[in-house]
Amino acid sequence: MEAVEQKSQPPKGISGASAWSPFGYRAFAVLWTATVISNIGTWMHDVASGWLMTSLSPSPMMVALVQAATTLPVFLFALGAGALADLVDRRRLLIVVMATLAISTLVLAILVFADLLNAWILLAFTFLSRAGAAFVAPAWQAIVPQLVPRAELQPAVALNSVGINISRAIGPGLAGVIIAGVGIAWPYMLNAVSFVIVIAALLWWRPPPTGESLLPAERFWGAIRAGLRYARSSGPLRATLIPAVAFFLFASAYWALLPLIARQELGDGPELYGIMLGAVGFGAVGGALFLPKLRKLLGADALVAAGTAGTALVLIVFAVVRVPAAATAVSLIAGASWIAVLSSLNVSAQIPLPDWVRARGLSLFITIFFGSMTLGSMIWGQVASMLGVPAALLIAAAGAVVCAALSWPFKLQQGAGLDLSPSMHWPAPIVADDVRHDRGPVMITVEYQIDPARAAPFVSLMHDLKAARRRDGAYAWGLFEDVAAPGRYFEYFLEESWVAHLRHHERVTETDRAIQKEVHAFHVGEEAPKVTHYLAPDPNGPPAAAPIDDGGLK
Repeated sequence: MEAVEQKSQPPKGISGASAWSPFGYRAFAVLWTATVISNIGTWMHDVASGWLMTSLSPSPMMVALVQAATTLPVFLFALGAGALADLVDRRRLLIVVMATLAISTLVLAILVFADLLNAWILLAFTFLSRAGAAFVAPAWQAIVPQLVPRAELQPAVALNSVGINISRAIGPGLAGVIIAGVGIAWPYMLNAVSFVIVIAALLWWRPPPTGESLLPAERFWGAIRAGLRYARSSGPLRATLIPAVAFFLFASAYWALLPLIARQELGDGPELYGIMLGAVGFGAVGGALFLPKLRKLLGADALVAAGTAGTALVLIVFAVVRVPAAATAVSLIAGASWIAVLSSLNVSAQIPLPDWVRARGLSLFITIFFGSMTLGSMIWGQVASMLGVPAALLIAAAGAVVCAALSWPFKLQQGAGLDLSPSMHWPAPIVADDVRHDRGPVMITVEYQIDPARAAPFVSLMHDLKAARRRDGAYAWGLFEDVAAPGRYFEYFLEESWVAHLRHHERVTETDRAIQKEVHAFHVGEEAPKVTHYLAPDPNGPPAAAPIDDGGLK
């Protein structure tokens, strides 16, 4: 297939300040449209599964298990999927997974047509479908920076959330009409077709060339460890994950119990269920129109708190009101609240991630998201079985408010000012002989001479450098002072192998460089801080000559 030119510039009048400016980039617009169509199919699929389960097994626990089977696979597989998406071609990965999903969904449609389905087979196919989604989500979110410039990343992420909610506004209502009109198998069939549309869009897209590393690719488990190490040492990412758990664990009650709210509490059919889900989507799209102004007025933290309060209000209304029109009206509030929280958390998770670990970092956010939704679905399904649906909703509302207050100290979007572009300012290590890539571990030492009167601020700043070392590859770090020479400090950090250290050279960011510059400003020696590399002895050969000082730029 001939490559298609996709470097179109935004139309006149569109700038990075606009919420809609990413649509000026053709690749983003095409893939966004294909994704919305596919998500409409997915929502029809989910509505059909939730409604079908109320016929196959109407117990609250089994109905809630459909939601659990929707979220559990993403929780189980997203982290590995994120590592895979950072190791292989993301476009090819998406095409293969989408083709697999199209085939499995077509098989499910045939089983429904043939009336060969029971509750457990439905749960199995739901699990399989969402396992595929687990491999799609990190890769899909990680390609967004390839579709738009960095300045457009925040509106692009927000528009992805808008697209999800446009599909939520259309898909559920359309599913209710299709189920009532032509049968419950057709939503599955149409979903299979929607995957084919996404495959066509991906085949059309040609990603822009990226700087290829000359180093060998990371190994799978090593890549997972590196991703977890980065997340553990990234304060902005950690501060995002805690409020995410606090919200999703309790907001899951709405999604898990909505089929029962429509059928048992409101005494209606699939049409109302679809209308309520559609109202959530319309509320989210409407809320998205006001998000830029609200975010500027309130800030991300207060916006998440307001969204949590809105969700709690919705849960209370569902628990005490038995009027379908009122339930539909508050579903609009549910949608606006949902997008306010989700888009704020998603952007907060995106911005502290450099490209080399982007899919892994996002997969951790996705794992937290779906893990909380899975656990919450199972909890609220069991509570509803024991105490009734209204009691479960009221408990969830109270929990959401309490946990929002407890998570308030963890501030969002702390990474907004970071420059994560590679600095590439570390020179290649000077070695006496060739070093095999798999040799290790490696210890790097840096010696500083500090004015003892300025030791306290130096040590404090070194903790920032410690976080940078760990984010970029170090698994251990330490700082010591020479007892015989006050002011002489010795920093060390350890990395798994020689190639891991060479990757560290490629991963140092401009923000890391700025921290190192501040640290070096404390150094009072005549020469730059001395940097030395050490390798553990090779058990399979003679000792290698020790690497020497590389110029003191670390």
